[in-house]
Amino acid sequence: MTLEVRLETLTLALRDPFRIARSSHGAGRTSTTVLAEILDSRWPALVGLGEGYPDRFYGETPATMAAVMPVLVDAAGEPEPSPAGLAAASAAIAGSIRHNGAAKCALDIALHDLAGKVLGASLPELLGLSRDVPPTDFTLGLDEPAVVAERARRAGRFPALKIKVGGAADLATLEAVRAVYAGPIRVDANTGWSREDAVALLPELGRLGVELIEQPFAATAHRDLGWLQERSTIPVVADESSVTIEDLEPLRGVVAGVNIKLAKCGGIGPARAMLERAGAMGFRTFLGCMEETSVGIAASALVASLADWVDLDGNLLLADDPIEGLELDDACRWRLPDGPGLGLRRRPS
Repeated sequence: MTLEVRLETLTLALRDPFRIARSSHGAGRTSTTVLAEILDSRWPALVGLGEGYPDRFYGETPATMAAVMPVLVDAAGEPEPSPAGLAAASAAIAGSIRHNGAAKCALDIALHDLAGKVLGASLPELLGLSRDVPPTDFTLGLDEPAVVAERARRAGRFPALKIKVGGAADLATLEAVRAVYAGPIRVDANTGWSREDAVALLPELGRLGVELIEQPFAATAHRDLGWLQERSTIPVVADESSVTIEDLEPLRGVVAGVNIKLAKCGGIGPARAMLERAGAMGFRTFLGCMEETSVGIAASALVASLADWVDLDGNLLLADDPIEGLELDDACRWRLPDGPGLGLRRRPS
């Protein structure tokens, strides 16, 4: 077999506790992600670097990623280091097994990184994607209102803040944030609201200048999502309901926007296709991330020019990112590296 993939599970401390509405008790202090290194015997001196974030909500763990990786590698075959070769490998990987987006993502990113290194080309140039990407927002997890407000004050340089909600203190939290931050606020309930919660909060969200409402209800609650969008002038954005490109058609006419993440849909190629399809269907597009290293964030930033809103701050939530080479400019836009492939490297131990 030409390809060999090595997986490494990393458990990384978070800079601040980061909880969401569906977090388990005690969660939110560390992030577990998986780095992939791909070796191809045709180019023995080069290593492609990838990442996939296994989210138990979607049925993935480091163990499931390791279990399915041989199937995905076998499907990828011997991809040529070209846009057409990468597209063919992506299609073969997607067709080999359903779900398992994080495992597919890790392999897809690593294949792209390796192709760029083989050709001596940066991925924006290789894929014909713009380096001009929208600025990222910054996300604040659930906590006491005063704590969230202090974190909002510290994050005041970002052009928008995303506030995790879905608890009893949602309104108090948003009021506290607005008292210290004047820019757009985005709220993300991570399936944590009921219809009653939404009805009570909706007028207050407008008053507080909330820009979008992300996944207020359960992933399968399309009727509830549509019910809220009919009553809201604020865009409702599907996240947990919007995993792969196959989920777009059922959401047509239900919500105004969709959140697309590489770790959900399977990597750079699938995310690009999903962003382009969603835009053509009239959706507003929100490019999101997990609590990933700079590998996952740089790969996501490659397709960020195709999105209306960008939420690529996962590496900024880490206390110590083990990857270097990706920089945030003064306008909070990711500056894509010029080196071949992703242009990233592991930090010295």
